[in-house]
Order: sequence, then C-alpha cells, then structure tokens
Amino acid sequence: MSGVIDSIERAQLRRVPSFQAGDRVRVHFQVVEGTRRRTQVFEGIVLKRQGSGVRETFTVRKQSFGVGVERTFPVHSPKIERIEVAARGDVRRAKLYYLRERVGRASRVRERRWTGAEEVIEPGLVEAGAMPADDAPRPGEDELGDQVVAEADVPADSQAEGDEPAQEPAEQPGDEQGDADVEAKPADDQAS
Repeated sequence: MSGVIDSIERAQLRRVPSFQAGDRVRVHFQVVEGTRRRTQVFEGIVLKRQGSGVRETFTVRKQSFGVGVERTFPVHSPKIERIEVAARGDVRRAKLYYLRERVGRASRVRERRWTGAEEVIEPGLVEAGAMPADDAPRPGEDELGDQVVAEADVPADSQAEGDEPAQEPAEQPGDEQGDADVEAKPADDQAS
C-alpha cells in the first residue's frame, strides 16, 4: 500500500532551487481575494527548512514596518509560482531562531562570498523517472548528432557529376547590360 502512496506523492513534487536557512528568498505565491487571484511576493530570510518529500516546509521571516513577520510555506505547493534566491547566507545553523530577538542591523545575516554555479529552475512538476537528467542525452539524440557531423565533413567540391549545384546564379551576364540599356532609354527620351 505504501508504494501507491509514494507514487502519488512523487507525482506532486516540483523542482525548486536549492536554498537553506540563512538565504534571502523571494516567494511568489498566489493569493485569492474574493473572485480575484493575484501574485504576491514575500521576501525575507529563511529561518528553517523542515520535513521531507511532499510535506517539506520552509519558514521565511521579514521586518514589515518594524514588526517581524514570519510565514511558513509548503515547498511543493501548487500555490507557489516560483522561488527566487536573492542572496546566500553565511550561517552555521539549520534553524535561525536567534534572529527573532534581534532588531535592526543585528538581525542581518552575512552574505556568502562564493556560492558556486547558480541553478536555474523553471516551474513545473517532476516525476521520478519521467524526465531524463539535464546532462543525459535524449532518445535518438546520438544518432542525429552523428548524421549532422557526417554531413558537415563532406566538402562542397566533392559533389558527384550528376548532382545539381546547391545555388543557381541569380542573373545571367547578358541581363545586366540589358537592364542598363532600358534605364538609359527613358533618360534619352526626356532629354529630347
């Protein structure tokens, strides 16, 4: 029975950027107000990330008009449009509860200098095994690549005698003189 539940939960997982406690993130989520639906952005420092799988959540804290505001989001919620990592924090803890007592400049988190290559994540669902890894070749991609390389290696001069040339000449040499005569005649007519 647990295999069925696992497969259903795996189908609901989404691709999210890698972030951890101490990072400053922008969470774009949908808010429903009556019949209208709009996107709201909540930007703050991640205090914690807990849970695993579909039940994983993260808590973001920000100062709003001098008042600390915390909000907990499910990582894989369909209401979250995207998560942007604005800055990486240099912290040594998994839970940053100590920021709750700090005010002003003391509540800032130092930014990491070097974070490595950024991972760009597009919104969408991911099922295990449904999509190949980004580095893995797609089916048929190897054969197509070999054909393109083989065609590029053949020089244009080595065409067979029966083959037609790739480009046809645009104009015949005699046409250029004929065009010049036609243009010159109206000028002569105007002079007389």
